[in-house]
Amino acid sequence: MTIRREAVLLFILSVASAFAFGQDGASADSKSVPAATSLSFPSTATTLTQEQIKELIQKVADNDDKNDKMQRDYTYIEREVEHKLDGKGSTKSTEIKTYDILEIYGEQVEKLIEKDDKPLSPKEAAKEDEKIQKIIDKRKNETEKEREKRSKAEEKDREDSRKWVQEVSDAYNFQLVGTEPVGGREAWVIAAEPRPGFVPHLKYANFLPKFHGRVWIDKADVELSRMDVECLDTFSWGLFLARFHKGSRFTLEQTRVNDEVWLPLHLDLRIGVRLALVKGFNIEDEQTFRDYKKFRTDAKITSVGEVQEQK
Repeated sequence: MTIRREAVLLFILSVASAFAFGQDGASADSKSVPAATSLSFPSTATTLTQEQIKELIQKVADNDDKNDKMQRDYTYIEREVEHKLDGKGSTKSTEIKTYDILEIYGEQVEKLIEKDDKPLSPKEAAKEDEKIQKIIDKRKNETEKEREKRSKAEEKDREDSRKWVQEVSDAYNFQLVGTEPVGGREAWVIAAEPRPGFVPHLKYANFLPKFHGRVWIDKADVELSRMDVECLDTFSWGLFLARFHKGSRFTLEQTRVNDEVWLPLHLDLRIGVRLALVKGFNIEDEQTFRDYKKFRTDAKITSVGEVQEQK
C-alpha cells in the first residue's frame, strides 16, 4: 500500500470512525459496558426522542470500545480488491491482496499471503516472514521505558476518541427512520445529517459537515451492525492537500463472532480524490474479513512459526 493510498484511506477511515460514534476507544472499561436491557426504552420502540437517540449512540460507543479491545485477541484473513477507475467509472486495473492478520504481543500485524488470489513466490513469502520476525524481536526485547511510552500513546488515542464522540454528537442531527434486518437480526436505522451552525473544536472536525449517512444499530446487543457514509461536497483536507470529490462513499457491515464480540465482515470504499498536483484518481476498494479465530492470550511468541501455530 503506497503512502498516498494510506493517506486517502486514513482520512476515509477517520470519518468512518467518527460516524461509528467513537470506534477504537470511546469510553468506559470493557467490564462495565452496559447491557442492551439497561436502556431506558424497550428494544421494541418504533419512535425515539433526541435524548433517547443520544443515549443509544453512547451505548454503541461504549460497546465499540469493548469490541476494539477484544478484536486484538483474534486472528483472521482479510482480502482486499482494489479497482482503479477511469473518468467514466470503468475499471482500468484490478489488484487483489490477501492478508493473514496476526496477533503479536497484543498488537495486530498484517502479513501478505496472496496476490491476485495466488500464493506468494518463495522469495516474497520469505520477505514477509522476515518482516514479522523483526516485529516479534522488537516487541520481545522491548524495555520497560519503551513499553510505558507505547502504553501512554495508546491511552492518548483512547482519550482522543472520547473527544470525537462528543464532537460527532454536536456535528449531526440524528433521526430514527425505521427498523431493518441486518444479517437476520433486527436493527434500528438512524440517519445523521449535518447540524447547521456546528462549530468544530478538534483538528479536522471541520470536515464532518461535509458528510452524511446512516447507521444500523443491532437492537439486541446495541452494536453497530452497518454504516453508510457519503461525501456531500468536494473539499480539501490534510497535509497532502487531498481534494475529495462529492459522492465518495464508505459502507461497513459487522457481524457477531463467538457470541461475544462484533467484528468487521465487509467494507466498501468508493472515492474520488486528487492529491496536491498529482493527477486525480478514482478507486473502488472492497475488503472482506473471514476465519476469525481466538488467539491464546497466554501464549509466548518467539518466532513466526509460533505465531502461525496459535491458529
